[in-house]
Amino acid sequence: MEYFDVYDANKEKTGRTLPRKGSFLQEGEYQLIVLAIIERPDHRFLITRRSLNKKWAAGAWEVSGGGVMAGESSLDAVRREVKEEVGLSVSPEEGRLIYTYSNVDLKRGDNYFVDIYHFVKDFSEEDVTIEDSEAIDFAIVPFSEITKIKDAEGFLHYERILQAFEAEGYVPID
Repeated sequence: MEYFDVYDANKEKTGRTLPRKGSFLQEGEYQLIVLAIIERPDHRFLITRRSLNKKWAAGAWEVSGGGVMAGESSLDAVRREVKEEVGLSVSPEEGRLIYTYSNVDLKRGDNYFVDIYHFVKDFSEEDVTIEDSEAIDFAIVPFSEITKIKDAEGFLHYERILQAFEAEGYVPID
């Protein structure tokens, strides 16, 4: 069974852990999630389409990411998630944390912080190996294509990615 660390409203670990599945977070309790924006030097971005077996947002397009496990740092988690989901190794030198936001849903006990990382990495389609349980497809596209996908069928975390780029002072180039 996988566990996650419980964080307080200041994004500090409380010393408590909870099972990843079935936990209900109270007011002032959060879990930590990570997202990885992976951009090539030619300003094309790696995106994936979620597995149809996912309970939430099955078949939706997104960037790689997931939950931080108990005892794991945010950076270690984002590197692990990228490796698991798309088979790429990203190094701390290739990117950095650019934005954090929080969500509070007391009714569902779904409170979390999300750390968004931006990596610039030279890779090709042949380097990408998607994990079937995580994704059914991937694409390497200019940001304008991500906007088109968002407008046509939706793209998970799109607005937050734009906020992250704004916080970083970055404008995607097509």
